[in-house]
Amino acid sequence: MARYTGPKDKISRRFGVAIYGPTKAIERRAFGPGQHGARSGRKKSSDYSIALGEKQKLRYQYGMLEKPFRRFFAEAQRRKGVTGEILLQMLELRLDNVVYRLGFANSRNASRQYVGHGHVRVNGNKVNIPSYQCKAGDIITLKETARSQQLGQRAVDLTQAVPTPEWVSVDRDKLAGTIVRIPSREEINPLVNEQLIVELYSR
Repeated sequence: MARYTGPKDKISRRFGVAIYGPTKAIERRAFGPGQHGARSGRKKSSDYSIALGEKQKLRYQYGMLEKPFRRFFAEAQRRKGVTGEILLQMLELRLDNVVYRLGFANSRNASRQYVGHGHVRVNGNKVNIPSYQCKAGDIITLKETARSQQLGQRAVDLTQAVPTPEWVSVDRDKLAGTIVRIPSREEINPLVNEQLIVELYSR
């Protein structure tokens, strides 16, 4: 269950976008981190550098390391359709992300931990693999123990104001959600240009 555990605000400042959610770090210091961060914006970036940055942003957004991210991309390439869009859909349908989208956790890191610790059920079966690929029709619930229900209820209270995507439906009282359909690219609204990532891996 390897993941990035370093400073998150530094990553957001590096790319100039709030990858891990709202942060005042970008407002306070609108330049990259490090000794020469204030001067980094003056350099002209190469096409490769821009594409690499897009890939890194997407990786950090979903909390993935390079090796599993490459596996996801390879699978997206094998499937019929637009590779970039399929990659985004696969990332959105990771179990940890679905738990986050349903509002059962207030961050992807928290949802990943919930899944890894066995608090989540898919169609009534325990699944503790964060990268598990969900599909349309899957029902996501939390384990019926006091601890799991308490964690879920606390998260639901924290995420009440966060809108739920239309490709999932959720019953907050029962702490249960259903994947209605596969999300479209417009519903995912990624922070990146996924076509640049496809081009990067095709070099």
